Amino acid sequence: MQRGIGHLPGGCQRTMGLHCVLILCFFSGWAVGYKHGDNVTLYVNKVGPYHNPQETYHYYTLPVCRPEKVHHKSLSLGEVLDGDRMAESLYYIQFRENVEKRTLCQLTLSEKQVDQLREAIEELYYFEFVLDDIPIWGFVGYIEESGFLPHSHKVGLWTHLDFNIEYNGDSVIFANVSVKDVKPVPLEEGAGAAVGGVGVGGGSLTVTHTYSVHWFESPLAHARRAERLRDYSFFPKTLEIHWLSIINSLVLVVLLLGFVIIILMRVLKNDFARYNVEEEGGCDDLDQGDNGWKIIHTDVFRFPPYKSLLCAVLGVGAQFLTLATGIIVMALLGMFNVHRHGAINSAAIVLYALTSCVSGYVSCSFYTQINGQRWVWNIILTSSLFSAPLFLTWSVVNSVHWWSGSTQALPATTVFLLLGAWVLVGFPLTVIGGIVGKNRAGSFQAPCRTRNIPRQIPAQPWYKHTAVHMAIGGFLPFSAISVELYYIFATVWGREHYTLYGILLCVFAILLSVGACISVALTYFLLSGEDYRWWWRSVLSTGSTGLFIFVYSVFYYRNRSSMSGAVQSTEFFGYSLLTALVFSLMLGSVSFWASLAFIRYIYRSLKMD
Repeated sequence: MQRGIGHLPGGCQRTMGLHCVLILCFFSGWAVGYKHGDNVTLYVNKVGPYHNPQETYHYYTLPVCRPEKVHHKSLSLGEVLDGDRMAESLYYIQFRENVEKRTLCQLTLSEKQVDQLREAIEELYYFEFVLDDIPIWGFVGYIEESGFLPHSHKVGLWTHLDFNIEYNGDSVIFANVSVKDVKPVPLEEGAGAAVGGVGVGGGSLTVTHTYSVHWFESPLAHARRAERLRDYSFFPKTLEIHWLSIINSLVLVVLLLGFVIIILMRVLKNDFARYNVEEEGGCDDLDQGDNGWKIIHTDVFRFPPYKSLLCAVLGVGAQFLTLATGIIVMALLGMFNVHRHGAINSAAIVLYALTSCVSGYVSCSFYTQINGQRWVWNIILTSSLFSAPLFLTWSVVNSVHWWSGSTQALPATTVFLLLGAWVLVGFPLTVIGGIVGKNRAGSFQAPCRTRNIPRQIPAQPWYKHTAVHMAIGGFLPFSAISVELYYIFATVWGREHYTLYGILLCVFAILLSVGACISVALTYFLLSGEDYRWWWRSVLSTGSTGLFIFVYSVFYYRNRSSMSGAVQSTEFFGYSLLTALVFSLMLGSVSFWASLAFIRYIYRSLKMD
């Protein structure tokens, strides 16, 4: 829960310092003890189209009841990134005090304001309130389409809300809002007649907003109130666990891994038996009369072009591998739940900044091993390989949100905070990691020495070309996560709360295993054709999974969601491109290290005394 120290029970205030309070707030939360008649603050948050989860606006942008001076709630970084803009409301709710049809305010709406409400209702605008860290959702108005000839189109505004609040002891368990048995106020096109008040002419309309509050005792303990929110279904439930599909994917992946491992081991065993029958000799004598991967032993460890870029890809990929593992582990530990608004966003930003040292270390260490000389440029390239596309994408998306007035547009203070986190934490840690990696880097440790003159590569059949390897290497890992990917998209681009973190960890491990095995298999086929250009090929083959994920995002947008409009579409496709880039970097790094370990193994196993 996000609540100031002044709202803590007295014992907590006396025994806990601010630091302890913040730690307790983030990791566990506490039950706020209300007394009978205590004020329970209701915050208004945001409104937006029902089918566009990321297109949200402040609640007070609509012509609704509002205080003379708006007081905003202090928000966490994750809440701001999530588009929350909580502000105090005029609703006066007292703990366990029922209220029947209390007047909130009376508004005289101009014709322009009526048209604004009509447009919002026709776009299915919903609102979000927050009471004791419990989100409350409801629709702004009512729309009815009936008949063909004559056609009827009715738009109405809900001016009365019934708040139903559940409590246990001295804590709030759950809250929702209903409009049952309430008639909406019709908003005729062009306004006109007075409703709930007196018309003021010129197309204006006077309405009176009222509300009721009903308290109900609940047997559910405060520690389990998240279960009550998960069972509530204002938004459609789409995350039923399709166990059969998940088990089917697991079985297919296990069979695939077993097939690749068994086939490769049998082929390699035959290769070792055939190659090692020869009389033991020097490394330079092994290419006499041979073909296959053995004959290119003097070229297979020839360093690739664009060494700095390759090392930057490997470093940033290792960083995202560490970041993803950390997020999943934190989720399994229960650090993210439905009452901690934006906690996962805050954790991702902090971990991204802290894991920057991993990218610098891995990149600069390997760059030094392969005889790279411009290590300063390598560190700069590593630090900007993802942050530059991220900044460019965010600039476009944030500009669109700012132009439309959406709450998803970050305020200047948050922008400077994030920029400061990268400048003061992320980039320095990348530099420190790079310096440590450069100083601790050893030799490359190639089993065979490399000749000065490269061997000519024979013509390759079509099925060994880069595009074919990318199609195979990208599709198989994608097929391993396709079922779980729908759940993730429904969470990120929908309104679901993801809770299947154990399954997510298994799928993540399977994804990495499939990527590594497929990369090893494709690398073996490449070397068997006497093509030693495996460095970049191993990165691109499995890294192409990101392309399949982006194609899936287009499919999801068109066929699995109802999103529309420039604001939602810009954010969806912009961040989908970044997601594809993250998967490409992460899987490309995994597949490269798997291929390098495999190549070292097979050439070290040959008799090259």
